[in-house]
Amino acid sequence: MSKRDYYEVLGVSKNASKDEIKKAYRKLSKQYHPDINKEPDAAEKFKEITEANEVLSDDQKRAHYDQFGHTDPNQGFGGQDFGGFGGFEDIFSTFFGGGRRRDPNAPRQGADLQYTMTISFEEAAFGKQTEIEIPREENCGTCDGTGAKPGTKVNTCSHCHGTGQISVEQNTPLGRIVNRRPCHHCQGTGKIIPDKCSTCGGTGKVKKRKKIQIKVPAGIDDGQQLRVTGNGEPGINGGPPGDLYVVFHVRDHEFFERDGDDIYCEMPITFAQAALGDEIEVPTLHGKVKLKIPAGTQTGTRFRLKGKGVPNVRGYGQGDQHVVILIITPKKLTDKQKQLLREFAEISGQNELDENEEGFFSKVKRAFKGD
Repeated sequence: MSKRDYYEVLGVSKNASKDEIKKAYRKLSKQYHPDINKEPDAAEKFKEITEANEVLSDDQKRAHYDQFGHTDPNQGFGGQDFGGFGGFEDIFSTFFGGGRRRDPNAPRQGADLQYTMTISFEEAAFGKQTEIEIPREENCGTCDGTGAKPGTKVNTCSHCHGTGQISVEQNTPLGRIVNRRPCHHCQGTGKIIPDKCSTCGGTGKVKKRKKIQIKVPAGIDDGQQLRVTGNGEPGINGGPPGDLYVVFHVRDHEFFERDGDDIYCEMPITFAQAALGDEIEVPTLHGKVKLKIPAGTQTGTRFRLKGKGVPNVRGYGQGDQHVVILIITPKKLTDKQKQLLREFAEISGQNELDENEEGFFSKVKRAFKGD
């Protein structure tokens, strides 16, 4: 199945900004995260969304994708399909009778692995040391990764002589050509195992669960990933192991919201506090702090608590906390409170409004009159 367009996956246009891509990813990752969404295809959709975000949020990867799409420009000729030919090496051998062949017994790096870790809002802000357990392939301990039963040996394939490839000659209008294909006797490995290991069935690999210590960086954000070098699948033929990529999913907080390194929250205050001024306590990730509310504060007024945000994951300083004031109107009033408010309204009157308020109410009047 061909891959879907990354922009289509995230539901953004091709000229979308980084912020638009980030917001789209956050929304979709929360919607399809396997811990939240129990639909059968949720895990696949989450993986597709994560892959699209990894490419489009990186300027270099995005530019490469915009130019070449899902096609690797280093493979074949512009991604075209040449039918029975196996890529550049086969084409070279077809017309020139030779070419560079890949040694099936050469050391190769193991595959990379991906692990999704769900952490709390606070753990993302301050980081933590934790342990995860991942399923991965490891060299079989019974045969030391050879795939052969202990006491027996691995033979070189007599059909391909250990090359893993066989040559097929064909007569064409261009003359006789040679096409190289994987040897079906040894499945391209160049080796034959007469007596296979009973533990791994001749593969030389077994599935195991491995515990790995992970240091979650302080300031990590939802959708970001951490590379743990050398903890992927083991290498082939003595090659180096792959890497492990830990993708972080950060749970929402009931009070705080995060935007980059900054924290946002709403603080409710009473009408009296707003009108007369007060000093209130505001919760932060770093503990409670006092905030002075000036007399006459309006709902929606924003105050900044410097340095009370999230530390930058790359070590570039610390974010701030922004406190947005909400003036709460009481729903249940005693008779005395109602009477006092009526008296206040009577005493205040329209004439007592300051210039700014007068200007605002004048605009409202004109809007209703259609001026």
